[in-house]
Amino acid sequence: MYNITPKIILNNNVEIPCIGNGPGIMKVPSLWKANNNFVMDFMGKVVRKTYYLPRFTKSISHAMSIGFTLLDYSTSYGYEKYIGKAIKKSGVGRHNIFLTSRVSNSQQIKGNIKEQLLNTLKYYNTDYVDLYMFHWPVSEVYLDTWQQMIELYKQGYCRSIGVANCHQHHLEEILKISDVVPAVNQVEVHPLFTQKPLVEYCKSKNIVVEAYTPVSRFDDRLVRLPLLKNIAEKYNKNIVQIILRWHIQNGVIPVVRSMNKKHQCENISIFDFELTSEEMKAIDRININSRLRYDPDNCDFSIL
Repeated sequence: MYNITPKIILNNNVEIPCIGNGPGIMKVPSLWKANNNFVMDFMGKVVRKTYYLPRFTKSISHAMSIGFTLLDYSTSYGYEKYIGKAIKKSGVGRHNIFLTSRVSNSQQIKGNIKEQLLNTLKYYNTDYVDLYMFHWPVSEVYLDTWQQMIELYKQGYCRSIGVANCHQHHLEEILKISDVVPAVNQVEVHPLFTQKPLVEYCKSKNIVVEAYTPVSRFDDRLVRLPLLKNIAEKYNKNIVQIILRWHIQNGVIPVVRSMNKKHQCENISIFDFELTSEEMKAIDRININSRLRYDPDNCDFSIL
């Protein structure tokens, strides 16, 4: 049954759901380049496409049908046409879905931003996306990418535009060349890596923060903490639900991914309780500045 998820208002007055579903990446492993009947699923397992893709479609469709109407995807993940199939299968009207896509790094370097977006729209079977972002601030081209995205925004191909993996200095450079403030900055955020200075800077500029890796990939240093176990027992929830609730009460949109229907239902069932201010502060203090993914100032954009 489709449930309405609470919304956040972006800086251009567009409403975005306060939690999102990110189906994740599918790649043809290098071992199978000559036979792409195999893909690598989001857990890194090599599986047959004939097995995985129908399951992938059903999973996305189920997530949308229970309230995960913010769908976060990227051209770099592959198999965009299955997103369109999942939207159709879900039975949730397009106007109730907040559809996100991103410019890949290779497309930034090539500069064919509009061409890529038009292909995405074709695969999604829609004439607009609700949020269009670039995936990484690729050195020397991300500012040009941003200017091209502004044109696409003005032309109505996207209801809002944003960025991902941007440090404060990237955002400052964007604001120097543009009057259009990114609506969203999607970065790695979780209790082991709260990024408080960046989150606070974004808030000061009216930029909503989305969190990927929001539960730190179930890192033992986090999920085994007695603090989280005790809070979870208090509210009769699991630790993942507590962490997702912490994100939401911090004004951060967590983007979660799970192929498991039971886990999807659990992840969306976080609006019937509220953490106390003391509990929020205690979870904040877990931070050890442990980045689990790539640092945009120190990474190889050609492989991301």
